[in-house]
Amino acid sequence: MEMSNIEKLVAKAKVAEQAERYDDMAEAMKEITKTGHSLTPEERNLLSVAYKNVVGARRSSWRVVSSIEGKSDTNERKKEIATKYKVKIEKELQDVCNVVL
Repeated sequence: MEMSNIEKLVAKAKVAEQAERYDDMAEAMKEITKTGHSLTPEERNLLSVAYKNVVGARRSSWRVVSSIEGKSDTNERKKEIATKYKVKIEKELQDVCNVVL
């Protein structure tokens, strides 16, 4: 029995979740939403888990970098690098959120 493209993408998302590869999981779920197919409850859950983890990882990174940036004992060069990195993370967060919306 041949699996449909959607079934393959769901299977890929599940494997990606088990491997904790949430960017790959989110990409698979994004491909499903592009088909115009109404998501099943399981697919909605996979979509939610994928993006929750993608956003959560970047939020955690943002907090760490923001903390480095705000420390008074951090040298200026390190603060400058942290600031640039924080901007990059913020852009990634914005891009991820725009995809979901």
